[in-house]
Formats: sequence, C-alpha cells, structure tokens
Amino acid sequence: SGQHRVPRAGARLLAPVGDPEKVICVGLNYHDHCQEQAVKVPKEPLIFSKFPSAITGPFDDIVHPQDTSELDWEVELAAVIGKRGRHIEEAAALEHVLGFTVANDVSARDWQMRRNGRQWLLGKTFDTFCPLGPAIVTKEAVADVHNLWIRCSVNGQCMQDSNTRHLIFGVPALVAWVSRFVTLVPGDVLLTGTPAGVGVFRKPPVFLKRGDEVQCEIEELGTICNRVV
Repeated sequence: SGQHRVPRAGARLLAPVGDPEKVICVGLNYHDHCQEQAVKVPKEPLIFSKFPSAITGPFDDIVHPQDTSELDWEVELAAVIGKRGRHIEEAAALEHVLGFTVANDVSARDWQMRRNGRQWLLGKTFDTFCPLGPAIVTKEAVADVHNLWIRCSVNGQCMQDSNTRHLIFGVPALVAWVSRFVTLVPGDVLLTGTPAGVGVFRKPPVFLKRGDEVQCEIEELGTICNRVV
C-alpha cells in the first residue's frame, strides 16, 4: 500500500529465520577452500550442524567467547527450505527451497580442530555464531544462484572473494543429499559452505578480536555486518 512504512534506520532488522528446527551446514564445499588447506575434494557432502540458538541478526554483535582465542569468519550462501520433504530427488530439489540469504558461519577454530574430540559442533555453535540476513530473497528473484560473487571483509579489508560457481556440490545436490537422512521442513536453514580466505589458513593465521567489524556480502542477496564484542 505504501503506507505505514518504517524507515530502515529506525528499525532493528532481525534474522529472517529466527528459530528454525534445523541449521544444517556443509564443510569443504568450495574448490578454492579445499586448495587453501591442501585437502582432497570430498566425494560426498560433509555435513555438520549448528544449534538454532547460534542465529543472530544481520547487524547484531558477534560475542567473542572467553573460551576461544581463534575466532574466525566464513561467508556462506544459505538456502531456506520452504516445502517439507524426505528422499527428495535432485531434479526436484529446488521446489523445496523458498529462497536464499547471507550467513556467516562464525567458528572457534581451537574447539573445531583440536578440542571436543575434534568434532566440529562446539566450535561452530556458540551463541551469535550464525549471523543471518538481511532478508530471504525468493529463488525466483535470483537469476542463477550458482553464479553469484561472494565476499567477506574484516575492518574493510577483503578476506574472501569468490563465486558460487566454485561450489563442489550445488544447492539441489545438497538438498537431495541431506533429505536422505532427515526430513527437511519449512524454515530449515542450509549453509552451503565457505570459499577460500578464512583466517585460520592464512600465513600467519589471522583471528577476529573484540572491536573488529565483519561484513559478508553475496551478489543479489545483500550484506550483513556484525561487530565483534
């Protein structure tokens, strides 16, 4: 109607999905990310998860836990499920996707790689470790989700600069794969992996500190920006 609008500057924008049943993540899913750590390209998707309580808004703070000294960034394309399904065929997988948004798979590398039996969960799921937004862009509004530039900068310095065409497993393949094991339901969030440029594999490694500002941006989907506190 054009009426009753609230100026963006006068509103706090929340995560477009606040309390999904599942937050499903994919590791080692960009060719350049595999190259930067000298590992083989996976033959099957590597799946892990975050708890929904990790989700925070697109412009909210990332809380630096006292328990880690190795806080890292990971810009990711996230798909939001819109239709329930199990054992979904890859050819029909996009019918189950509502749209896409920007995510930051914030990671405590010490907990991910060395502690907790080297299981990834704890290092990935501290509160505020999943900034999400700024909105869900419906799949019909995205020309080609597998050809979008994807970037992350820290304090204005570009750290990740890639394209979703470098995904090893695309969105349909991931939806089909995950649905072999669990029922996907509307609101589930699927983070599809991060490209090269994370802090832990830089020489020397670079980690986030309190006061840093992390900006994640994906073409056609928008930008999220979070301060580390």
